[in-house]
Amino acid sequence: MPLRVDPDPTFRDALRNQLGTAGRPLVGMWVCSGSPLVAELCAGAGLDWLLVDAEHSPNGLESILAQLQAVRGYPVQAMVRPPVNDTVLIKQYLDLGVQNLLIPMVNSATEARAAVAATRYPPHGVRGVGSALARASRWNRIPDYLARASGTISLTVQIESEAAAASVKEILAVDGVDAIFLGPSDLAASMGVLGEQEHPKVRAAVEHCLAAAKAAGKPAGVNAFNPATARSYLAAGAAFILVGADVALLARGSEALAAEYIPPGPAATPAGTPASY
Repeated sequence: MPLRVDPDPTFRDALRNQLGTAGRPLVGMWVCSGSPLVAELCAGAGLDWLLVDAEHSPNGLESILAQLQAVRGYPVQAMVRPPVNDTVLIKQYLDLGVQNLLIPMVNSATEARAAVAATRYPPHGVRGVGSALARASRWNRIPDYLARASGTISLTVQIESEAAAASVKEILAVDGVDAIFLGPSDLAASMGVLGEQEHPKVRAAVEHCLAAAKAAGKPAGVNAFNPATARSYLAAGAAFILVGADVALLARGSEALAAEYIPPGPAATPAGTPASY
């Protein structure tokens, strides 16, 4: 007799529990390597959530699936960011078993409503029906999956442009948007200060969005690798935050090892490089 299973709690549930008990913000990190081994390693670190990124990282459907499977045994929420707000791609991610989505570059309420529609079956949306074939329903081992599906999914939209920040109240008002997430890097670029995430007008825009989310009664999160900035945004009301990335930690850690043990001098010739004569 086949097993009957229930879906895992969503990121929306975790945020609701956190806000309902006045607990601390949820702290997480990026997982960008595309490696299920690295994802599992990060899942056991004691953080609250992981963001598996497919917008700027080498992740396809197969690697996302492997990472979801690798982290599922750990008490951590897994969110996935697709490369674009696309109905077909979102359908594939949902059928794969992604329960928590972060949709990038949502600049208006219209784009937010499109993202919501992509996560809902008709008549409430446009998600294609293929649950009998999909991990999302555990191949129809989740009872009444079609009727329950929207409750198994959380949707966070990313505010990362000047236009999005200007429209944040309208985006927050969209039914089905569970939370917003601020991306200071692209926000800085859109404001003409590329690479200056700490610029006063970028920080002011982030804090404006945090305040708007609080007024709307919805959680807002932010990306902040600088500890002082992260603590500032947490004090301003961020309910969840990303404070590091697997690839960045490995890059800086390996550089620190090299600096510790290798004296400065002429750069070594890479192996296999022809010598100059």
